[in-house]
Amino acid sequence: MAVRGLRAGHGGVGAVSGIDLDVGSGEVVALLGANGAGKTSTLRAVSGLLRPAAGSVLLGDRRLDLLPPHEVVAAGVAHVPEGRRVFARMTVRENLELGAYTDRAGAGTALRQVLDLLPLLADRQEQTAGTLSGGEQQLLALGRALMSGPQVLLLDEPSTGLAPQAVQAVLDVLAGVAAAGTAVLLVEQDVEAALGLASWAYVLETGRVVTQGPPGQVRADPALAEAYLGG
Repeated sequence: MAVRGLRAGHGGVGAVSGIDLDVGSGEVVALLGANGAGKTSTLRAVSGLLRPAAGSVLLGDRRLDLLPPHEVVAAGVAHVPEGRRVFARMTVRENLELGAYTDRAGAGTALRQVLDLLPLLADRQEQTAGTLSGGEQQLLALGRALMSGPQVLLLDEPSTGLAPQAVQAVLDVLAGVAAAGTAVLLVEQDVEAALGLASWAYVLETGRVVTQGPPGQVRADPALAEAYLGG
């Protein structure tokens, strides 16, 4: 996936001011920066939830920025927003099946694949989602996104509110998703966790990329600390 010259938002906090980024198949790319830097707006613009003011989002040779959100999903992009947002009164299985709405015919196969990847959910298919722990709900939200068989997976702060053990479980699943060939664009508050998983990272400050590179290079770049501390 290639993002070029992306502008989105209304010029205030969280606006995106002309960024370029690339995420390849089987790659985890981290998008870092302080609150209000434009990370969530970037994900929302890529997934069609926020209409870009300028620029393009390309998956292969297809322009995603011209599509409504449901067509972006059908084209191969799944978005897991911050906050999990599972349906508490529905079962684990019912929550997962909602993720296959773009391909009902393939839902059975997709469900088997997701449950193979997330065996904890396989054991709790008939349990209501509201009775799961925070970490389990995050895995459910991730599994629901994977039900569409995405080429690109967007995740916004998956570790928020989770215990360290649950965070590691989510990161392990993401590593497996990438190893299977899916491109992963990860927004994550835990910088070290993100850099430990990613093969490339971008750092945003006030809607612009201020540095990028492999994790070791970004970790050592003063621009990383400046982006979080406001200079």
